[in-house]
Amino acid sequence: MRIGEVARRAGVSVRALRYYEEQDLLRAERSSGGQRRYPDSAVDRVQLIQQLYAAGLPSRSVREVLRSVYAGTVEPGLLDRLESERARITTRITELLAARDRLDGVIATTRNPPPACARGRARGGPAPSAAHG
Repeated sequence: MRIGEVARRAGVSVRALRYYEEQDLLRAERSSGGQRRYPDSAVDRVQLIQQLYAAGLPSRSVREVLRSVYAGTVEPGLLDRLESERARITTRITELLAARDRLDGVIATTRNPPPACARGRARGGPAPSAAHG
């Protein structure tokens, strides 16, 4: 299968396929004219690569997961690294949720400022200080 067909079927760009080759995630044979030729299984492999990248894994980890999946064995330490990455993402999600909750409070205060802040604005006084938040 030629590079354009793999790209179309997998829903990625030709440039992405070239990048995957550079990262040693995907291999192609070369025709006598130098054109890339991929096996039919390349589409499934590219889709798996896309899922692994979407999960936030770096190329090194993607390479390790691909080797494990296609060899049917798990490389030593791989699961520990994946679980560590999952824990890092979980921590980041918790931090982002807390930031969102704080922002919700800011939005609510901005929509409905406390009476003391509203009175200050009505008198033409200075803008409310950060102490009102």
